[in-house]
Amino acid sequence: MATAGRNLSEYNKDFIPNGADFKIGIVVSEWNDNITLNLLDGAKQALLDNGVPEESIRVRFVPGAFELPLGCQFFCEHTDVDGVIAIGTVIQGETRHFDFVCDGATQGIKDVNLKYNTPVSFCLLTDNTLQQSIDRSGGKHGNKGIECAIACMKMIALKRSFQS
Repeated sequence: MATAGRNLSEYNKDFIPNGADFKIGIVVSEWNDNITLNLLDGAKQALLDNGVPEESIRVRFVPGAFELPLGCQFFCEHTDVDGVIAIGTVIQGETRHFDFVCDGATQGIKDVNLKYNTPVSFCLLTDNTLQQSIDRSGGKHGNKGIECAIACMKMIALKRSFQS
């Protein structure tokens, strides 16, 4: 397993763009909020640590992971954000519901990226067990919220590099 014994959320701040003029939207699933709120905390802290002003971070909640794409689309359509972070978790159950939710959310988030030409960072945990989600939301494997915030900032900087 590639993540065994590794904290994947460590990064070198020297390689992260300064986010002083970035506006970031964050859409958070209320389902499994014991996990998603930890991911939100990690994302917000990473943004703040890399210069994004607190007043430039907007957070909105949606009922579940399946609603993440539409929440992201609302940010892109109705606000002036430079990027969006979609935060959720889906934990495998006894039925195929897991597959449909994961696929719908994944494809929807990808579609929002492309339709609005706006970086939408994919912070959707799709784990087999609750423990795996705990491990990836501030546990032994770090916090995916941090990783996705950094990815969003890098993509905003990349987009801007093509506009200058």
